[in-house]
Amino acid sequence: MYRVKVKNKKLKIKKDDKVLILAGKDKGKKGKVLRLLTKSNRAIVEGINIVKKHQKPTRNFQGGIIEKPGSIDMSNLMVVCSKCNEPSRLGKDKEGLRICKKCEAIIDKS
Repeated sequence: MYRVKVKNKKLKIKKDDKVLILAGKDKGKKGKVLRLLTKSNRAIVEGINIVKKHQKPTRNFQGGIIEKPGSIDMSNLMVVCSKCNEPSRLGKDKEGLRICKKCEAIIDKS
């Protein structure tokens, strides 16, 4: 069996971006990106896709059922512009900065 190398894609969503959830049980909610999982093309968003984990007791932790945010696929996320506060597609200006397609405000450096 051969391993297929996946070409690294440039991600439009970055850490600390405010995003809107497009599909799934949390559709329509907004949250902040906490972490990007680039190999699986997924992201962990604050307060979205909460899963319960059954933790065994250890020396440091008592154990029990803990809730933590699960990952969500990048295709189900859309960046929310900080100026117009609406979900928008991203473009680039002449300097290569990410801009909002609706109001043309600069999101941040890419």
